[in-house]
Amino acid sequence: MPRPTPPDDRVIARRRQVGDQIRRVREHHNLSQQDVCGRSGIDVASYSRIEQGHSSPLLDTLIRIADAIGVDLAELVR
Repeated sequence: MPRPTPPDDRVIARRRQVGDQIRRVREHHNLSQQDVCGRSGIDVASYSRIEQGHSSPLLDTLIRIADAIGVDLAELVR
């Protein structure tokens, strides 16, 4: 089975932008990473990697994060 190709610089940059946006929205709602993780069921290490742009979350994970913060999904991926 062929190995997946690593993401290019454009994809990595967009992933970081999404992570930064998630962090801004979380902080705007005065929530800690632990608060969001407790509400969403995502472990802190995984959540931290998403905010740092080191991980590409599944759509289901983004929905859980949006619900935990109390915002529409679109606000996280503007």
